[in-house]
Amino acid sequence: MLAKKTSKNQLTLPKEIVKEFPGIDYFDVDIKGSKIVLSPVKITPASASLSAVRDKIERLGLTYEDVTDAVKWSRRKRQ
Repeated sequence: MLAKKTSKNQLTLPKEIVKEFPGIDYFDVDIKGSKIVLSPVKITPASASLSAVRDKIERLGLTYEDVTDAVKWSRRKRQ
């Protein structure tokens, strides 16, 4: 299928392609060699993402101290 670049450097995706991604309005754009790769992205509110992270931390049994230690470890000066 062809997609034409407009004068404003935009691409219009063909209907046949778009219908395969219902509810998706955003795509991550990457370059792999000489190809443009679009990957569907679902945007969620930051509060929903934070809630999911907290739920996962709880499921893993991590404590506040574990997270604090991990942050300190990641911020340490490397030699």
